[in-house]
Amino acid sequence: MTEQRRAVLWDLDGTLVDSEEYHWLAWKEILDREGISLTRAQFLSSFGQRNDAILRGWLGENISLELIRKIGDDKEARYRELVRTQGLAPLPGAAEWVERLHLEGWRQAIASSAPRLNVEAVLDALYLRKWFQATTAAEDVDAGKPDPQVFLVAASRLNSAPGACIVVEDARAGVEGARRAGMRSIGVGKNASSLGADLATMLLSDLPADSFSSLLARPPAVMADPSR
Repeated sequence: MTEQRRAVLWDLDGTLVDSEEYHWLAWKEILDREGISLTRAQFLSSFGQRNDAILRGWLGENISLELIRKIGDDKEARYRELVRTQGLAPLPGAAEWVERLHLEGWRQAIASSAPRLNVEAVLDALYLRKWFQATTAAEDVDAGKPDPQVFLVAASRLNSAPGACIVVEDARAGVEGARRAGMRSIGVGKNASSLGADLATMLLSDLPADSFSSLLARPPAVMADPSR
């Protein structure tokens, strides 16, 4: 494994930035406008998924593609407006790790279930764009996490082999997607220890300085097959 091919694939929401409240406000406002009620529990249960999966889960499998697109587009436009007008800050340790990994020669990409315009808006708000060589968003894949496609596409755009990649995620579906892609993973956030990742931390700022390099020397975690 050559050092220049090492790569880190970052989830966005809940990993680099805490944008949960903006997503909640945007969903609630748009669905209220459509006469559809939404509870915080429903929102939290679907956080991090693609909009088509989210809306089918909330409104049923028979929802039309036209309504999915309309509600989804309106929600994302409102979300980006909140990002632009209210601003965002990176989660503790996120900006520092992104810069450190760049200086150490790691390639980096965003591997997110969010629409591309959201990814671009958040990177601009965080002033982190210069550290990433690629971004992969909802439009770039056919299936959302835990399907591994988003991570495999991101790795290919960095010209990095799956075995040389580390995924940073805050959701079990993302960690499972990393496992299916043959990649190691770091789970972050208050539920990090329950995600099944190779390494878990509540805050990125708590990780030792050699966390990423030492993780590549370890075999990936083996998660139970959810179909069994």
